[in-house]
Amino acid sequence: MGRRKARNGGAGHETRIGARNKKAILDAAIQTFTEKGYDGASIAEIAQMSRLPKANIYYYFGSKETIYRTIIADLISEWDRALDHLRSDREPAEAISDYIRAKLEFTRKHSAQSRMFAAEAVHGGRFLSRRDRAHMQAITLEKAKVFDAWSAAGKMDPVDPIHLFIMLWASTQYYADFDVLARNALVSKRLSAGDYDRAAETITRVVLKGCGIT
Repeated sequence: MGRRKARNGGAGHETRIGARNKKAILDAAIQTFTEKGYDGASIAEIAQMSRLPKANIYYYFGSKETIYRTIIADLISEWDRALDHLRSDREPAEAISDYIRAKLEFTRKHSAQSRMFAAEAVHGGRFLSRRDRAHMQAITLEKAKVFDAWSAAGKMDPVDPIHLFIMLWASTQYYADFDVLARNALVSKRLSAGDYDRAAETITRVVLKGCGIT
């Protein structure tokens, strides 16, 4: 019994170490890719920044491309979670407000990851697979139906839901993707949590009013 518990405890310890190492690698990779782009980044630099041997990087991920695609997949998953707030059984004012805040909160906490994805998009999205693109398109179209349902129920004015989404993405991601310009406009050396709160309030108020939601 004692030996069995020891073995189980050892496996659990190894799992925790593995999770911690993977996080260190991904965090280091995000920073490296953001600063140097995919082509300019190297496994050696990621290893140095994560303070792990190169062998560990290959052990957990196998290649630079796998690391890069993992980061993209994680970001898409986070955006999916934010979209969970948009449901036709909710009141639009509350749902849209929650969605905007969720997007801004992710932008605030993961600004480097957001900038990395923006750079990927600017360069043509070569590492956005057909599956990624199809998934993002499908979930956007699915959630567009929520806006249509609210319009049909008289809870908001009819709007083009896809263009509304594009506007929401642009406004919530700007604070990370164009951080230097946002800071310059706000005359601030660093964007604070308060800046993001005021952004959420302003964006929400303008969107709700523009959509005829009271």
